[in-house]
Amino acid sequence: MNKLHRLATALALLPFLLMGHAAQAAGPAPADTTASNPLGGKGSPARPASGVRQITWEELVPKDWDPMKDLKGLDLASLDDADPRAAELLMKLQEALNNAPTNPALNGQVVRLPGFVVPLEEDKNGMTEFLLVPYFGACIHTPPPPANQILHVKPRTPAKFRAMDTVWISGRLQTQRNDSMMGTSGYSMAADSVTKYSDK
Repeated sequence: MNKLHRLATALALLPFLLMGHAAQAAGPAPADTTASNPLGGKGSPARPASGVRQITWEELVPKDWDPMKDLKGLDLASLDDADPRAAELLMKLQEALNNAPTNPALNGQVVRLPGFVVPLEEDKNGMTEFLLVPYFGACIHTPPPPANQILHVKPRTPAKFRAMDTVWISGRLQTQRNDSMMGTSGYSMAADSVTKYSDK
């Protein structure tokens, strides 16, 4: 599968991932993530602390944003990476994803959100900087999600987790763009808390 087809596939899967079907759409995950899938797990998670609003990944996306609009009517099967039209379309789509709009209503809100860890920086005490993504493998095994589905997190104390561990983060959410080698994020947070995900 060429780059254009992979990106189109990731975009096509996005609505299903946002609706809570991450386990089925992203394929098998390690044992410690399938049992506690933050988007598709059974049961009700513990309630957040007073004053902290628990949100979903779907809320991070403006209701009128359609990531598939540039693909409608296109026959992607007829294009390959060597086709100049494919290269132009790929660049256009990647730019649209990197500049995916955020939800301004969430700017400054104190929130709690579950997701998967993509490490960026760490020291002997743990991770000092990471991305939070909505489904297993994002930014590592699959193309990065749109910027409005990536959070750039700097925990107030180093977090002792590994790549693709499932966690809850909480803190003040900012609509702030950040570019990293693993993807472009549309949100940032200086996390007050990073804890292991549990649906109990």
